[in-house]
Amino acid sequence: MSPSSKNKLRSPVLDGRLVTILSIDGGGIRGIIPAKILEFLESELQKLDGEDARIADYFDVIAGTSTGGLMTAMLTAPDANNRPIYAAKDIAPFYVEHGPMIFKQSGCCGCGLLGWMAALVGPKYDGNYLHELTREILGQTKLHHTLTNVVVPTFDIKLMQPTIFSSYEVKYRGYKDALLSDICIATSAAPTYFPPHSFTNADDSGQSWDFNLIDGGVAANNPTLVAVREVTKEVLSRSEDFFPIQPMECAKLLVISLGTGSAKREEKYTAEMASKWGILGWLFNGNSTPIIDIYNHASTDMVDYFLSAIYEAQTSQQNYLRIQAENLTGDRSSVDVTTDENLNDLVKIGECLLHYPFSRLNLQTGNSEPVTGGGTNQDALIKFAKMLSDEQKFRQSKSQTQELEGHGTVDSTELW
Repeated sequence: MSPSSKNKLRSPVLDGRLVTILSIDGGGIRGIIPAKILEFLESELQKLDGEDARIADYFDVIAGTSTGGLMTAMLTAPDANNRPIYAAKDIAPFYVEHGPMIFKQSGCCGCGLLGWMAALVGPKYDGNYLHELTREILGQTKLHHTLTNVVVPTFDIKLMQPTIFSSYEVKYRGYKDALLSDICIATSAAPTYFPPHSFTNADDSGQSWDFNLIDGGVAANNPTLVAVREVTKEVLSRSEDFFPIQPMECAKLLVISLGTGSAKREEKYTAEMASKWGILGWLFNGNSTPIIDIYNHASTDMVDYFLSAIYEAQTSQQNYLRIQAENLTGDRSSVDVTTDENLNDLVKIGECLLHYPFSRLNLQTGNSEPVTGGGTNQDALIKFAKMLSDEQKFRQSKSQTQELEGHGTVDSTELW
C-alpha cells in the first residue's frame, strides 16, 4: 500500500514475507529516548514512501509496556481520518510538555522526612493528570480500533498473574477489548509511583471481567518476547492471517526493540550498601526504588539475552535490532525527574544514541559490544527502514496481482 492513502491500513501479513514487530520498553519519562529513535525511523520511511508515512503503516505488531504502552497507543490510535493521532516526531515534545504535570509532586511528597512518610502511606503521585490526559487523547477508542495489532502487558494483583491486552486475543476473549485509555493507565501504574487501576469491561455477549491492574513492567518491562509469543500463538493456531511460517522462525520475524536507557550499573548500588537495608531500604533509596530497579533490569536484560541467543542460533541476527542507551547517571537514570535540565538531557541522549556504534549482546560476557563494520544505530535504522518499506511494497504488489487474477486479467506466472 501507499502510506499516503488515508483510509487504507498496511497490507496484511498473509501477503508478506516477514512479520514485522516493534517493541518499546517501560521507563517513565525516559520514554523520550525511544521517542527520538522512532522519530528518526519514521523520517527515513517518509524519505522512501512520502511524508504521510507513519510507523503503524509498517509494523504488524507494536508492543509497549508502561510508558512504551502509552507510546504504542499514540502511534496506533486512529484520528477522524483513520490515521495515527500522533506522528513519531510529536511524541518527545508531548513528554517534554506533559511530563512535569504527570510527575508533579504534591505538598512535601519529595522533601525530607515528610516525603518519606508520604511514600510509606501512599503512591508518590495521584495519577490524576495522567488519567485525565489519557482519557482526553484516546476518548472512546478501544483495543480493536487500533491501526495495527498492539500488545500491552499489565499485571493483575487480584489474580496474581500477568494480563496481556492483545489485538489477537480480542478475537477469543472479547472482554479484553477495553478502552485504550484504561489499558494505558493500567500498564503505567508502577508500584509506589501511581495507584493501581481497576475497571470492568464486558464483551458483546454481556460477559464481563473485573481488572485490578498495575504496571506492565512487573510482567515484562521489555515486551519484545510477549509480542513474539502473541505471533507464535497465531502461527500455532494456523491462523489464516499468516503466510506459512514455523513457530520462532526468526528469519521470518523482523524485530526492532527499543529500550528507555539503563543506569550505569557499577554506580547504582553495591553489596555493602544493600547489606544494611531492611524492607524500607529495598523500597526507598533516595529518588529510586531498588527492588523495582533490579527487577526491571533483570526482566529487560533476560529478554534481550534470550532473543539474541535464538536469533544467533538461527543465523538471523540481521533481523533483530535492539537499541538501548546504557550507563545513564544521576537524574537521567530516573523515571520521574522532569526538570528542564533533565528533559533536555534526555532529548540529547536520544539524539546522540543514533550516532553510537551499533551493538549486539555478547552472549559470553553479557555486555553489549559494537558490531565490527556495523556502523552506527542510525545506519542500522536506515537499513531496517528499507527492509520495512520493501516488505510493504512486496505486499502491495502481491495483493494487486491477486486482485487482477480474481478478475481474470493477469496470469500470475507471468509476473512471479
